[in-house]
Amino acid sequence: MNSAFLNWADFFAMGGYAFYVWLAVALTFVPLLVLVMHTRMQRRTILNAVMRQQAREKRIQAAQQAEGTE
Repeated sequence: MNSAFLNWADFFAMGGYAFYVWLAVALTFVPLLVLVMHTRMQRRTILNAVMRQQAREKRIQAAQQAEGTE
């Protein structure tokens, strides 16, 4: 199997189309990276909201039980 490029400089030059090739690569990977980061941030936000809601429900339940024992 022969390599398509003789050296790394040829690889990065992409046969004279480096600007278009690397722009396409960047326009693919940058949005994917942003999507992954956004997903992680949103997941953390949702988990925090669920934990706050559960804590609130627990406080309400404890207050109702304390109210009933008086």
